[in-house]
Amino acid sequence: MFYKNYSYEKVKRFCINVFAGYGFSGRECEIITDVLLCADLFGTESHGIQRLIRYHTEIGAGMVNVDAVPDVIHETPVSAVIDANKGMGQVVGVRSMELAIKKAQISGIGMISVRNSNHYGIAGYYTEMAAEADLMGICMTNTEAISVPTFGKKAMLGTNPIALSFPADPYNLLFDASTTVVTRGKVEVYNKNEKTLPDGWGINSDGQPCNDAGEVLKNIIEKLGGGISPLGGSTELQGGHKGYGLGLIVDLFTGILSSGSTSNHVNDLKDQTDIAQFYMAVDYGLFGEKKAVKKHLSEFLDELRTSPKAEGQTRIYTHGEKEAESKKQKLTEGIPINERTLDEMRMIAKHHGIDPDID
Repeated sequence: MFYKNYSYEKVKRFCINVFAGYGFSGRECEIITDVLLCADLFGTESHGIQRLIRYHTEIGAGMVNVDAVPDVIHETPVSAVIDANKGMGQVVGVRSMELAIKKAQISGIGMISVRNSNHYGIAGYYTEMAAEADLMGICMTNTEAISVPTFGKKAMLGTNPIALSFPADPYNLLFDASTTVVTRGKVEVYNKNEKTLPDGWGINSDGQPCNDAGEVLKNIIEKLGGGISPLGGSTELQGGHKGYGLGLIVDLFTGILSSGSTSNHVNDLKDQTDIAQFYMAVDYGLFGEKKAVKKHLSEFLDELRTSPKAEGQTRIYTHGEKEAESKKQKLTEGIPINERTLDEMRMIAKHHGIDPDID
């Protein structure tokens, strides 16, 4: 499949114009675009600009309320529950983490659980907001059920990612991963590229392994059974039950604490997704002198990177290192965009009556 690099600034301007076309405010367009392109800069194509077509479809179907005003349902000095009222996930996400940060700066910790939201991009974007405020950040979201529990054949949990950021030198510790073997977005990319799924990713409607990306996606969309394996695979042999358990924990922090929908009930209603999310900021100064704690972590991460390499290997990465290097490279060389994604972008541009050319 053909890819071509495009200037970050030109892609950013294109996205802002698109979201303005839907009726978002200038600030909201900036937020949504920043989160979206952060994924591409980090090298996570599945959650980047290729998601434009999803947002176009959901906004057009009324699943996203462009004019939504979130409501605080319950609040304490260290916590809050927010009803997003079908708002755009990135907009609600940034505001929720901003509130978590504010509470952490005052009380040492801030925890926000959100219900009735929408897809919000990469979880690591929000944890990095906390790290930039010299705090530890944690973020989770549930999603439409695509993950089959160990020994099952029906999707009951979402990709349910967990992200954590902690300030460090020269790179923040940034862990952001789904609790499934792979995300739905990556299966979509494989399908666009007409590639066979690697062994262990997909499960068919009978609960058996499946390497056909189109079949896996069809089964998820039409709820025919099957889906994607939990982290560790579909059996206990490689720890699939652990990925299943981690996905369940995410639903506890998101769907349960917010009194929202758990993964298996996300998208029950045709006019909304009802995704639930969790945002947490922690002042790690609660545990000691902050400079010393940060230095301790930085030294440990350096020890990991410089530890003995396996035969044939030249480098050990710490989480967040690849993302930092990818961002630096792509800001200089441009963002690679798949030709099918480009076709979707041109269709969306035509819908809004804006210039589809980003060259």
